[in-house]
Amino acid sequence: MRGQIRTVMGVTEWTLLVILGVLWGGSYFFGKVALSQLPPFTVAACRLGLGAVALHAVLRAAGYGVPGSAPAWRRFWVMGLLNNVIPMSLILWGQIRLGSGLVAILNASTPLFTVLLAHVFTRDERMTPNRIGGVLFGLAGVAVMIGPDALGGLSADLAAQLAVLGAAVSYACAGIFGRRLAGTPPLVTAAGQVTASTLTLLPLTLVVDRPWLLPLPSAGTWAAVIALALLCTALAYGIYFRILATSGASNLLLVTLLMPASAILLGTTVLGERLEPRQLAGMALIAAGLAAVDGRAAVLLRRLTVRRARPASLVAGKVER
Repeated sequence: MRGQIRTVMGVTEWTLLVILGVLWGGSYFFGKVALSQLPPFTVAACRLGLGAVALHAVLRAAGYGVPGSAPAWRRFWVMGLLNNVIPMSLILWGQIRLGSGLVAILNASTPLFTVLLAHVFTRDERMTPNRIGGVLFGLAGVAVMIGPDALGGLSADLAAQLAVLGAAVSYACAGIFGRRLAGTPPLVTAAGQVTASTLTLLPLTLVVDRPWLLPLPSAGTWAAVIALALLCTALAYGIYFRILATSGASNLLLVTLLMPASAILLGTTVLGERLEPRQLAGMALIAAGLAAVDGRAAVLLRRLTVRRARPASLVAGKVER
């Protein structure tokens, strides 16, 4: 299965990546609504727990079964730890001290860490100039979209910044570790790792948030939590592991560059926010970065260059004769 990973994504993978970016970009909106009445760990535990229930229901309907062996659940637990428990906890802690714009910029470094770590720990996702250049273009695009004001707190809390960067490294490690689950159906992997994450996060939620003491949330808050669980967790992770199985970790985690773009687009359509020129410029840089990492544009350019140069070389050959 590992040998079937393609470094150049097809139309299907790109479509799924965009959908995933929209789903996880929307999680910021739903999370903001949910956090107005619920503490962070409770939101995370409800999101993962309800998402796990939904995924298991889909598995049963599709006729799949979750592996019962200890090695399989160890892999699910490690994946859930790297992909949910650690990064969610670090980002939630960092967001208490940092603005959301700065957090988005720091978290968008995930693809860069993935490219670097995949080069060290994998054999078929080697680092290339195109990939490095593409990720740097994408990071520049995110910075332009957020604007210079977000950098005002760059030195406000070094520990919080390191926490968010640690979350980005954890996401990168999750993408690489997830290759070990490539032989498992994506829905099974999604259900297993979300279930393991829920069981790991639940004790922390009970100790820190003591949710039984909280007032009953409103219907709007519950609707936001359900959207987080069904759309941004259950559906999103089904897509996540589908892309990971076919296109690899470096391509998959480009979704962190798409999430700010989708968040801005959702803000303009749902909340009536105005799209600023710098945000359009940032999205253009992100598009250029994605094209560079994918490599398809570079291949097409080389082919066009060869075709244009070929007649001149043939003419030169006839003159020499």
